[in-house]
Amino acid sequence: MRLDRITADIPDDVPVATVVLDCTRESETGDQAVLTRWRDLRRDLEVQRADEATLEAIGERIRTISKAGGRHGRVLVGARGEVLLDCALSEPPAADEAIYDRGPHVFPLARVADEHVRYLIASVDRSGADLTFHESANALTAGAEAETVEGGHDDVKKAKNVGGRLQGRIQNRAEDSWERNAEAVAAEIDRIVSERRPELLIVTGDIRARTLVVDRLGRAAKETHVVVDGGSRSEGVKPEVFQARVAAALEQLRLRRREAVLDKLREAQGQDGPTVTGRVDVLDVLRRGQVAELVVTEAVAGPPSSLAGKKLWVGNGPLEIGLSQQDVLDLGATAPHQVRADLALGRAALAQGAGVTVADEASVRLPDGVGALLRWEDAATPDDHVFSQSADPHREGRSRVGRSQAVQAPRP
Repeated sequence: MRLDRITADIPDDVPVATVVLDCTRESETGDQAVLTRWRDLRRDLEVQRADEATLEAIGERIRTISKAGGRHGRVLVGARGEVLLDCALSEPPAADEAIYDRGPHVFPLARVADEHVRYLIASVDRSGADLTFHESANALTAGAEAETVEGGHDDVKKAKNVGGRLQGRIQNRAEDSWERNAEAVAAEIDRIVSERRPELLIVTGDIRARTLVVDRLGRAAKETHVVVDGGSRSEGVKPEVFQARVAAALEQLRLRRREAVLDKLREAQGQDGPTVTGRVDVLDVLRRGQVAELVVTEAVAGPPSSLAGKKLWVGNGPLEIGLSQQDVLDLGATAPHQVRADLALGRAALAQGAGVTVADEASVRLPDGVGALLRWEDAATPDDHVFSQSADPHREGRSRVGRSQAVQAPRP
């Protein structure tokens, strides 16, 4: 999943606090439970020498925002006394966590990116539409942008019990008005889709009107649209039912998006394509800047991460990364030190503009819980395909011997 939309404002040259928190309120004392969890995390950040201004900013946000009900989590990123990111997660984390270090903790941000969907809702009737653009399904501080489109043709009701030619003329005028109004609505939707590029267009409202609108949409809008029942421009609808259906449509989009990445990984694994798996091989391609998409299992993404107890050596740059101190010295590092493996892997992926996808363990074969789709490969790229069906202990670190020319692979 692309992270650039949510990390654009996060600095990589100063320490950053990343907080992953269960914000579920299961009783009348739920607020107090959340604050107690935050106090524990604040102490962790104080031990890590987080600055007081950033701690206060995060604490204030936790106390005053997040009114969502039910089970949910929250990811906050802060630095220099500001909260730079504050997003909800549909499921609470298995464990709370707070990290203060150079750059954000990337794997929680991958979960945020997975739930990040830009979408447009078009509630239509025969006279026009209400259009609502949502920048993200999970941002707690970003509101929706709304506008109303009126077609300008008022003859929208068919005549009843008039009879004869008069009734036919009235009915024809009404249908002509519907079509002209639908054209106006479709044109405005096409404009928004072209300029804002939502991933999903949800069309709801009057059955006849939405059919006319969809028929007149341009290609880009039509390819992203789904029809969802239950919405209306009129009062009296059940908003909770419609919102549940919208949530289901967004979840389907997220599943398709995630599965598209995993399909590419499976295909590459099956055809000796541009992919590597396993911690050693992934480290090799990360330090070379080859990774288009880093794929990690739920256990690795955490929290708690199965790699949290393992250490990697890094230098001052995020791509100066290795299993040993000598590995990073050989890369020109001047101040090698050890950090948690999950933090180092995520930061190396972020630094080279790679996406990060969190996969269910049963959905794809990933030794050590990590794999990568590559932008390109050459003779020095590790090759684990030959050994992927065996228990060969020397599989890791083998190269694609004999490939003298780089093979370009498209970014997922």
